[in-house]
Amino acid sequence: MLTIHAAPLVLPVGAAAVDGGAVAVDGDRIVAIGPYGVVTAAHPGARVRQWPGVLTPGLRQWDAVPLLTRCYHPDPREADELGEQPLTGEDFERLAGRMDEPRRAGSVRRGLQRMLSHGTTHVAGPFDDHAVRTAVARSGLTAVAGAPGGLPGEPDLDPFARGRDLPGSVHAPLAAGGRADLAVFDVPDEAALVAAGAGTCVATVLGGRLVHRRR
Repeated sequence: MLTIHAAPLVLPVGAAAVDGGAVAVDGDRIVAIGPYGVVTAAHPGARVRQWPGVLTPGLRQWDAVPLLTRCYHPDPREADELGEQPLTGEDFERLAGRMDEPRRAGSVRRGLQRMLSHGTTHVAGPFDDHAVRTAVARSGLTAVAGAPGGLPGEPDLDPFARGRDLPGSVHAPLAAGGRADLAVFDVPDEAALVAAGAGTCVATVLGGRLVHRRR
C-alpha cells in the first residue's frame, strides 16, 4: 500500500527544503517528494501519516560497534539499580564479568531499538561478533563500512554527536527511486534539530516500514 508521510518541513538534504512537504512511499522505495498538495493529488487513495516537525533522511550511526559490544543497555526493570543510560567504560567492565549470553543478547536488542528511536537507519560495522551481526540483520538496519581510523571518545546514541550537522549525519539524501529510510523529529527547523539532537525523534521509517513511533 502506498503511504504518504507529511510534515511541516521536509529536509531532503542535497535539495531545497520543502515547506508543508510530503514523501510518498511505495514498498521500500520513495516515489515522490514535494509539496503536500502536489504529492497527495498525484497519489489519491494513499494512506497519509501526518507528523510534527521536520522529516529527514534516516541517520547513520558511526558508533554502532562500541554501542553494541562495549556498552550495556539496561532493561527498564533494572532502572532503579543501573539507571536508564548505556553503561560504558569501567561500569560496563564490572558488569561484563557476570553477564551471561541471554543478558548480553538482551542488551544488544535494546541497543538496536534505542538506535531506531534516534532516527538511525544505517549502522557502521564491521560486526565481527556473530550474535551481534545476526541481531543487526534481523533489525532491518543497513550495515555500512565503518569510519576510517576509528573514532575517539565515548560512544553516543545520538548520530549528531559524530556527524555535527544534518548532511554529516545522514547516510544519503532523500530522492525519488531511493530506499525509503526516513526520520521525523519534533523540532521546527534544521538548526533546532542539530541543537537538540536525535533524541527528538518521533518516528523512524526503515525500508518503508514504520519501525519506531513515539507514543
